[in-house]
Amino acid sequence: MIIRIRSKDGNFRFDLQPSDDVSILRDKILSTAQDADPSSINISNKPRGNEIKIDRLKGRTLKDLGLNHGDLIFATYQSNLASSSSNTASIVATGTTNVVDSTDTAKRPWELVKEDSVDSYWRARDGKIPRGRDAQFCKHGAKGMCDYCMPLEPYDAGYQKENNIKYLSYHAYLRKISPKQTGSASSFLPPLSPLSYKVKVPCPTGSHASWPAGICTACQPSTITLQSQPFRMVDHLEIASVDIVDRFLQAWRMSGLQRFGWLIGRYEPYDKVPMGVKAVVEAIYEPLQQGELDGLTLAWPWEDEKRIRDLSAAASVPLTVVGYIFTDLTPTPEDRTKNIYKRHPQSFFISSLEAIFAAKLQHDNPTASKSSPSGLFGSRLVTAVLTATEDGQIDISAYQVSEQAVAMVDADMMEASIDPGIVRVKEEDRSEDSARYLPDVFFSYKNEYGLEVKKSAKPCFPVEYLLVNVTHGFPQNPSPIFNSTQFKIENRPGMEDQTLNNVMSQLLALGAPDIHDSRTAKPGEAHKRMELARWLSDWHLIAFLGTTQLISEEDLKLMMRTLSNPRIFDDISLLDPVLNCDSWETLMTFTRESAPARPSSSAPSFGGQMDDDIPPEVFDQIAAESAAAGSNGGGLGSSSGIRICPHCTFENTHGGSDCEVCGLPL
Repeated sequence: MIIRIRSKDGNFRFDLQPSDDVSILRDKILSTAQDADPSSINISNKPRGNEIKIDRLKGRTLKDLGLNHGDLIFATYQSNLASSSSNTASIVATGTTNVVDSTDTAKRPWELVKEDSVDSYWRARDGKIPRGRDAQFCKHGAKGMCDYCMPLEPYDAGYQKENNIKYLSYHAYLRKISPKQTGSASSFLPPLSPLSYKVKVPCPTGSHASWPAGICTACQPSTITLQSQPFRMVDHLEIASVDIVDRFLQAWRMSGLQRFGWLIGRYEPYDKVPMGVKAVVEAIYEPLQQGELDGLTLAWPWEDEKRIRDLSAAASVPLTVVGYIFTDLTPTPEDRTKNIYKRHPQSFFISSLEAIFAAKLQHDNPTASKSSPSGLFGSRLVTAVLTATEDGQIDISAYQVSEQAVAMVDADMMEASIDPGIVRVKEEDRSEDSARYLPDVFFSYKNEYGLEVKKSAKPCFPVEYLLVNVTHGFPQNPSPIFNSTQFKIENRPGMEDQTLNNVMSQLLALGAPDIHDSRTAKPGEAHKRMELARWLSDWHLIAFLGTTQLISEEDLKLMMRTLSNPRIFDDISLLDPVLNCDSWETLMTFTRESAPARPSSSAPSFGGQMDDDIPPEVFDQIAAESAAAGSNGGGLGSSSGIRICPHCTFENTHGGSDCEVCGLPL
């Protein structure tokens, strides 16, 4: 067969056999090159991108690589002269990485990647869209098939238009761009090419000094034309329960300040789109932040990220950070129950600052992919905004930014402007410390005559060119894995304070110290274990217990795995491992010691024998009720009708809910 080679020295044709080793192809390339460094040879099926070191393919035949008669291979290499110049150290370092053990040559980096379970699910299926028999055009039997009833490909344009699907799903897009190959040929040169708008350092030709001292067409990025992305990494954002969003909004309702939270959930197949993926949110974790009326300030970097990610992964269905959510709500002056409609087609949907922030987070949270040469491609991190609708109500809007936006932010090419709907392109900088190269950037639009016009994006362009819409919604039959959202939420000082005393008071009220596992429990106590399990099945409670130093890391993961199990209320014996672990016994010991003492005074006695006749369970119930009343704001002196304000310590004797002096809630 004939294999064509294109390099900087020209175009060449070689007569090779499919069974020839790739080293023969390497020798042919060296025979046509002028003083080439053998360790620097890269080959690709594209003029730019998808390059791979030819030394890493040793031991494989041309047939294994998927090469057929007439295929064109692009070869790049450095000269020996360049390898002995100032870039010697970096080139030698690159060359040493090519010396791999012969047992690893059959494995490529993308083949070693562990993908998400939803990716494995769709890779094991063809994703074709089934169609029923057409009564008008199908003339065959019941078991036959023709063009009118055969399944459609997941990327079929007609199906997209008919069902108003704007974007292809990630896996449908993969099926569209992937060549139909057989055998091991599918592992050669993955179809995806991660975008990069950075200058290549050092230059692949090695003919000049590295940027910013020099630049050429081989190392500079190509011209950028902003266009709508044909696919999206996530097709739908699903909130497992309305209570999750309602508890998140409660902080804004109490203070009027904007809030931010990380979405904790998982990815699942989405059946409304061919080969679709949806992000299911099970909890919202609120990091340390300072809210304002028109914005907020985040503590960055997120210090608890590793702890929260490790804890989430221990759930019965492993969870992770699937996105983030923030509020942008301003009540109308005329009616405080309604909000100002800010984000609409005539203003903006995502501001330029928010788009750059989203691009930075998506760049830092890539998705593992076997279809990318680097093993990473894109991101599934979703941006959700709680904002006002046209009628003043509150709704969620979900977005992602395109791969072009991520690459431009990674190359430090964009910055926010005072107009939220406009992105500003930065100026080129050739200084040594902050070198920045800017290629030509264009975007196209239809003018007043309906003609497609291309315009330069410098100095600014609309932010809509960077956005990818994501649908959102709530399930018709909610089944969240956490059954409670009543525990106080973290990092809400002055509104909700998480304390160990609150936890122990509630445990006393539930009678937790006297609740045993299913083997030693008394008959009729199953409902107590059920109530305890329902209260403990709270994301914020479990996350807080991990900060008390009372629960070991293994027992905390055991609690997360057990209490997030949806079968626990069908079989309450699943709670037994939690009730028998050492950390639970430690917590119960602290709970017993924190219980109020038995009342020192009693009702008038007759001969001093009445107290002896009262069962101890009655005293325990009185103590638990007193502790629960104290944790609900009763304060000191509640038994005498006096309530002490926790803010100014004034003793209130009235029956109202606010302090007579400072006016704050008791």
